[in-house]
Amino acid sequence: MAAEYGPGDIRDALMARGWLLAIVLAAGACGPIVYVSEVTRRASTAVDDAKAVQADKYAPYYWTRAIQYLHQAKELAAHADFQGANRFGRLAAEAAEIAVTEAQLAAKDPSRRPLVLDRASTVEPAQDGAAPAKEAQP
Repeated sequence: MAAEYGPGDIRDALMARGWLLAIVLAAGACGPIVYVSEVTRRASTAVDDAKAVQADKYAPYYWTRAIQYLHQAKELAAHADFQGANRFGRLAAEAAEIAVTEAQLAAKDPSRRPLVLDRASTVEPAQDGAAPAKEAQP
């Protein structure tokens, strides 16, 4: 009593496998698609916007954070870690958006600008090349 197969049974089995393969491939391709949206478009645009308002000058902390996160996102994507790349892309975009806000506020209000030490405020070395001594304690 062997099971009898009709001509359409094999075709149906192949179609089911084909659909299963298509679903697996489509699910596996979501990482790169989100990467293009999150990192390539959103984060890169946000960093470019921050550069346009001179965030490197007025908001150096968030500017540096944004460009480092963007660099890390691109590096992880190069290793096909799209989940990590997307996470760092979101962090880069958030930092760049904060940098834009901080830079715009600092450009309008000089009291909000970051403290930058100039060369005149540094300690001059001793003339003989030795390190300056501490004051004597009484």
